[in-house]
Amino acid sequence: MSEKTRTFSKPIMASVFGLFMGATTVSAETITLNDNPYPSFQAIKHMLVILLEERLGYEVETKPGENSAVWAGMDAGEGDFDVHVDTWLPNQGAFYARYVEEAGTVDYSRKPYHGSGGFCVPRYFYEEQNVTSVFDLARPEIAAQLDKDGDGKGEIWIGRNGWVSTNENMVKVRDYGLSESLQWVRAEVGVNQAAMADAVKKREGYATFCAKPDSVWEAYDLVQLEEPENDGRGCWNLVAQSEDDWFERSKITCASAPLTMQMAWSKSLEERAPLAVELMANIELDIETVNTWSYQIGHEGKDPEALVREWMTQNAERIDSWFGI
Repeated sequence: MSEKTRTFSKPIMASVFGLFMGATTVSAETITLNDNPYPSFQAIKHMLVILLEERLGYEVETKPGENSAVWAGMDAGEGDFDVHVDTWLPNQGAFYARYVEEAGTVDYSRKPYHGSGGFCVPRYFYEEQNVTSVFDLARPEIAAQLDKDGDGKGEIWIGRNGWVSTNENMVKVRDYGLSESLQWVRAEVGVNQAAMADAVKKREGYATFCAKPDSVWEAYDLVQLEEPENDGRGCWNLVAQSEDDWFERSKITCASAPLTMQMAWSKSLEERAPLAVELMANIELDIETVNTWSYQIGHEGKDPEALVREWMTQNAERIDSWFGI
């Protein structure tokens, strides 16, 4: 770990949770964050790096890693991964259960922002074809407009390999009775967005998995389709892919539960970097802000660091509140 020493003036450190009352020198702990190219993730990552380095004086490293590696690193508490910048639940619920609830080695923010996940179509298709429900996708004339490869079935993008939501959507297509009319497509995000952009340009039908936050909502003017309400009474059961016959044993006949997004961190940071833990526990974002960041980065091409620096300047009081000022 880096042992770089930094000196802070009284106004800065005295304002951080009231822990320091004068000029203070601290040994700068290195904190390792996971990295991900997703636009909203990039914005939140840069914001956190700025706050940890420039307001609290820590050294920050970022590196990519699959969710399994990030959670295992936080569990180990040895600095390989200290923070998961943007944890999505229930998508990462298995990791949460294992490391937060059972092992107790990982903690998380109690101030999440809330998103959603489901199926979407472009607004013109929604309005002109009266496609308002997920079940409308099975109507023969609608499925025909979604058929891009001429095999007699419409296509619906359900996500990419490795996403828990992709497995969920496979089960939904089956249990909603859509399999006779639709074929699900698994592909990388870029492939889906290129196909969607082409369909929107031609004002053709297109159906896709959609989640907030994401840049596609504003970019392609999407509308989420209605699904049966998730009443919490057994309509949603997704068996982990690691288990035998997971697909056959799973059953989903209702909408996904609302998504919650929050930071998670190794509990080893409570001793190694307590100010970082206090800060992350106080950060509170909202879906409107994060979704706008996603669009500005993903489709307007704005630099994520410059974008969040500007936002932080415009929202200085909000930022200060995270430090207890």
